[in-house]
Amino acid sequence: MTIHSVVIQKLLTTNAHIGRQVATHHFKQFTYGFRNRQSIIDSDKTLICLRNALNFLSCLSRDPSSSFLFINTNPLFQPIIDEMTSRVTSLIPERASSLWKMRGFLTNSCSPKKFRSRHKKLVFAPTKMPDCVVIFDTERKSSVFLEAERLGIPIVALVDSSMPWEYYKKVTYPIPANDSVQFVYLICNMITKCLMLEKKKDGAKGPGKKATIKDRVESTSESEGSASDEVLVVPYENLAPMSCADVAESKQLLDKLVVVKYNGALGKNMSFGGPKSLIEVKNGSTPLDLIVNQIQSLNSKYGCNIPLLLMNPKNTHNDIVKALEKYSTLDVDIHPFEQGEHTQHESFVSEGCEDKWQSSKHGAHFLSLMNSGTLDVLLAQGKEYALVVNPDNVAGVVDPKILNHLAQNSIEYCSEVTPTTSNGLINFMASSLQGMFKLEDFTSDHSEKSVKGFKYIDTRSLWLNLKAIKRLVDTSALNLDNLSTLKLFENSIGISIPQSRFLPLNCTSDLFLLQSDLYSFTEGMFVRNDARVSPSDPSIALGPEFEKISDFKRRFETIPSIVKLDSLEVNGDVWFGADIVLKGKVVIDASPGLTLRIPGGVVLEDEEINDPADI
Repeated sequence: MTIHSVVIQKLLTTNAHIGRQVATHHFKQFTYGFRNRQSIIDSDKTLICLRNALNFLSCLSRDPSSSFLFINTNPLFQPIIDEMTSRVTSLIPERASSLWKMRGFLTNSCSPKKFRSRHKKLVFAPTKMPDCVVIFDTERKSSVFLEAERLGIPIVALVDSSMPWEYYKKVTYPIPANDSVQFVYLICNMITKCLMLEKKKDGAKGPGKKATIKDRVESTSESEGSASDEVLVVPYENLAPMSCADVAESKQLLDKLVVVKYNGALGKNMSFGGPKSLIEVKNGSTPLDLIVNQIQSLNSKYGCNIPLLLMNPKNTHNDIVKALEKYSTLDVDIHPFEQGEHTQHESFVSEGCEDKWQSSKHGAHFLSLMNSGTLDVLLAQGKEYALVVNPDNVAGVVDPKILNHLAQNSIEYCSEVTPTTSNGLINFMASSLQGMFKLEDFTSDHSEKSVKGFKYIDTRSLWLNLKAIKRLVDTSALNLDNLSTLKLFENSIGISIPQSRFLPLNCTSDLFLLQSDLYSFTEGMFVRNDARVSPSDPSIALGPEFEKISDFKRRFETIPSIVKLDSLEVNGDVWFGADIVLKGKVVIDASPGLTLRIPGGVVLEDEEINDPADI
């Protein structure tokens, strides 16, 4: 019998699965249904929420100055809570002033008060604000919810199927269960063990105060520009493949994933009146089609459910929603969010340039979405990992191989990086070796002129552990604006991905590369042509005459073959016929006022063409 089965059996013996005769709408996500007029709570969901709450309490207890406030109004539970606090304080004396028990929340102002009588002093609450409030009896609808929300204190609480929405939404870590005496005893026992375990870990590391989350944040800020900051980069080829034989194991892993994609990148620099997600890139498919088809393929293959969250600015939301109509028959759970409805950011575009997407800020938008309450819902559904896709990266899709590596090694933060092409073959060979690299070796600007001096490009595609995000969000310690954020996580790495996983779409030169024979796609994923010998893609530079998508389409009867091309530079009024083959370094520069037509079927290899006589 597995540990999971033992814990579930223990939950069943406490009658935690027996709910009330009614189930509110927001609680239905935790229930199976009704039996004998009583709602049946899903024990797996209870276990997931319980683990999240205990993980939060454990992380909070690592700070010796943290304090807990236990609220209870049920006299049946009080002896259990008294036993818990007495046991903790006897084994961990320094916690004696940090654990508070109350039979009601009696404060009526922004700070707890002391009351004095003639003979003794009564203290009804800690002299400083608690870092967490744990509520055992929520049926009484204590004013603790309003007080804690006003003071910004996280709440861990038992919730049942009849709890009203106005109280449920204030709970940071809900634990859906029947609040029986047996279940309360189980929770108190687990809280005790968590606090003692953290104390034991702290003692094993030797004397001295353990670094708190706040200390880690300050340390991160102080060492922002330090040359000694390093990150482990693991080559994609070194990752262990997922077992294709064990479909059940693969399904269980993929069921823990959610994909977040942004549609704020506009195509105005290519004269496209809409988001880049709706630009046709290959055989009539758009970037949105690719990621939806890839998720649908995984869902069908493994029987899993990978939801797709789409964040859209107001000026593209209607276009995206309309495009989603054709996916209604697919097995994909898609949730579009309009900017402003669940986010706190006012703009998805950079200042001074309306169609330039701030891809470096998409992590902050993800954090804003998580703060909206979406994170709690995902955790309650059993989701543990999120892939945050760079909106400019057409090839940013789910890779079960990366997800398996994160799960096997308990990695909380993973950034996909790719070697720069500035160092050529030497850099490619170095990328196959696992090692530590300084943060100053990474850049997020992938333009050819900007990568010089850097070893890796940060693709801005992130893999994140949602439990770690929850821990840092609750302590206001998280900022996903740059790669140095990974120092806040307990285990973070970079993965050096192949070129085929980083295909940005910023101009028609990129579109030329995607529509060529260098790449094909299957099941929503781009696949590089095996005939390509060079590890890097050819450099493509099309002149201003090709800037608009409409002009780009008119000037090519078909996209030339570029499998053996090193670089292509086109300037002037140039038109291409069908079935052209380009090899080596090709420069086509039409003189002003001259129309240059490249006839169909020709092969151009290491040539510079200025007029028709050069063909």
